[in-house]
Amino acid sequence: MTKLFTEGIFAARIGDACPVCRGAMSIAPVDSNVPQRGRESHTFGYKRCGPVKSRQVAYCLTAALVLVCSLSGLASAARRHAAKAVSAPTISAAQGTLVRWSVPGTERCGMHQRSWPALHETCYYPVDVLQKPGLVTITRSSRGHSESAQILVTPSQYETQEIDLGNIPQANPSSEDRRRAAREEAELAKVWKRREGPASFTLPLGKPLRPMPKGRDFGANRIFNGKPAGQPHMGADYTAPEGSDVRAVDSGTVALAEDQFFSGNAVYIDHGNGLISMYFHLSKVNVRAGQEVKKGDIVGLVGSTGRSTGAHLFFGVRWHDARINPQFLFEDPSKIPAIGQQATPAAHD
Repeated sequence: MTKLFTEGIFAARIGDACPVCRGAMSIAPVDSNVPQRGRESHTFGYKRCGPVKSRQVAYCLTAALVLVCSLSGLASAARRHAAKAVSAPTISAAQGTLVRWSVPGTERCGMHQRSWPALHETCYYPVDVLQKPGLVTITRSSRGHSESAQILVTPSQYETQEIDLGNIPQANPSSEDRRRAAREEAELAKVWKRREGPASFTLPLGKPLRPMPKGRDFGANRIFNGKPAGQPHMGADYTAPEGSDVRAVDSGTVALAEDQFFSGNAVYIDHGNGLISMYFHLSKVNVRAGQEVKKGDIVGLVGSTGRSTGAHLFFGVRWHDARINPQFLFEDPSKIPAIGQQATPAAHD
C-alpha cells in the first residue's frame, strides 16, 4: 500500500513538473514478483503487453524522459526568477519638466500608451505639469528590440500669485463669455488630438523674441481678483514692448489663429512629432490656419489682449499632450537630464 501511494504521488509530480508529459503518460505501480501477462500499460502513448522485464525497460526510458522534463522545468523557473530580478533604470523628474533617453539605433519611444518616432536616435519624454507624482513607465525600441525604464515624477513647488485684473471682461465673465470660452476649448481639443506627423523641427528651438527676455511664472497658481484660476499657468511670460515681432520657433503648420476670450489673439503651430507651440495676447496676428511657416517667420506682434495686465508674450508648448516649461526646448538638448545619468531636472523660472 505504501508503495502504491508513493508512486501515485510521484506520477502526479511528474505531470506538474513537465506539462508536455502531462496527459501523455500514466505510470502504473508494478510488483516485480507478480506475473503481469495480459495486463496493459501505457508509456508515452505506446501500449505494451508482456512480461515484467519488457515493461521495466519501458519504465526506465520513462524515468529518463521524466528527469529531462524535470530539469527543463527547473531551468525555466530559474529563468523566470532571473527575469524578475532585473530592475529597469529610473530617473527623477519634476512635474512640467523633460527627460531624454539617448541610445544609438533608437527608432521609437513610448509613454502613457502613446508611441512616436525618436528624434535623431533620442527619445524625449515630457512630464505634464499636472502629472500625478509616482512612477511612470517609458519605453524605447530599435530593430525589434524593446526595453523600458521609469520616471519617478516628483511634485513641483510652483508659487501662488494674486493678480488684480481690474474691471476687464475676463475678470468677471458673463454667461455669454463662458459659452464662448467653452466653444473655444472644444476647438482646441481638436488641435491637441491632431495626428502626429513627421517632425519639422530640431532642438534647440529658435527664440520667439529678439532679444529674448527671461521667462517667468510657468506653473504658477494664480488668483485673479480673489478667485483661483481653474489651472496653473501653462506657459511662460516674456515681457516685451508692445508691437515687438513674435517669431515662429521652428517650421510647421498653423493649426489655429484666432481671437480667443482668455488668450486674446492667439496662434498655435503644429511642428510635427506631437509638438505644438502657442503664442498668446498678440496685438496682431500675421498668419492664418493651414499656413506653412518657417523658423523665424513673424507670426504676430506683442500685445495685451485677452486676460492680460500689460504688454507681454505668453509662450507655451504642448508635446505629446504634455504641458512643460518651454525653457527646456531653448537649451542645448545634451543638457536635458538623461536615463543613465544621476541627475534630476529642476524647474526653471
